[in-house]
Amino acid sequence: MYDKLTQSDIRKMEEEIEHRKLVVRPQALEDVKEARSHGDLSENFEYYAAKRFKNQNESRIRYLERMIRTATVISDASAEDEVGMNNRVTVEFVEDGMEETYKIVTTVRGNSLEGLISNESPLGKALLGKKEGDICHVFVNPGVEYDVRILKIDKSTDDKEDKLRSF
Repeated sequence: MYDKLTQSDIRKMEEEIEHRKLVVRPQALEDVKEARSHGDLSENFEYYAAKRFKNQNESRIRYLERMIRTATVISDASAEDEVGMNNRVTVEFVEDGMEETYKIVTTVRGNSLEGLISNESPLGKALLGKKEGDICHVFVNPGVEYDVRILKIDKSTDDKEDKLRSF
């Protein structure tokens, strides 16, 4: 499981748990009750769909609570001029000159399609602790490796756009 989380990750999980318990759970229970009142349960698709949604919500709550309970809290602090957790980093791929911006996050928030890369990914590992202007060698496997140059480090935090991945 995801055993390394920042305090920010835990806070987001606690907010999701609270939302699911206070908003989603009562609505799911009401949906099940409403579908049950429609009569014969053996052919009532609405009832089964409502029950399934209610069970998925309860499962997600248990999953998040277990993650919080078993997590190792890691610091997201870093030196002012170094790449750290929750920092946006603009890099240039040395081979072709392409520029990309990524945010270094924990594995629970990683989503490469949205530019959120995990601190456990090859690129995340290579960037952590480096400074602007540094060239980092990224080793993926014996056949795939490349170099990136760090162009800019943005330490500002805007957690609003970051979401936890749902499973």
